[in-house]
Amino acid sequence: MKIYFSGSIRGGRDDAKLYADIIEHIKQYGEVLTEHIGQMDLQENEITDRQIHDQDLNWLIESDIIIAEVTVPSLGVGYELGRGVEMKKPTYCFHRTPQTSAMVSGCPEIKTYHYESLDEIKVLIDQIFQ
Repeated sequence: MKIYFSGSIRGGRDDAKLYADIIEHIKQYGEVLTEHIGQMDLQENEITDRQIHDQDLNWLIESDIIIAEVTVPSLGVGYELGRGVEMKKPTYCFHRTPQTSAMVSGCPEIKTYHYESLDEIKVLIDQIFQ
């Protein structure tokens, strides 16, 4: 199974360590195409915005499922979610805030989950893959 993990990059990197922990957990279920999202020292300046877009879009197309952490608002994550829904990819969003965007939580094709700890999100992810 090929997994597309989505989390904020330019919108803020406060959760990069959390992303790395989530990615490490979901790797037991398949290949995480976007493992770099969890890198603490992520460097984007080596490729152009167009290259980033095309690379990520190709990974979205190739993926079987989308897992997104949406606590930190991100235009890019929202774009990826919309494209994933358009491609009919199973899409799951997780957030620690009381609410997330109505465009995400109100979309019937996106399953959203509130969680408070890393252990809690791991249990939710395990339930998805079982």
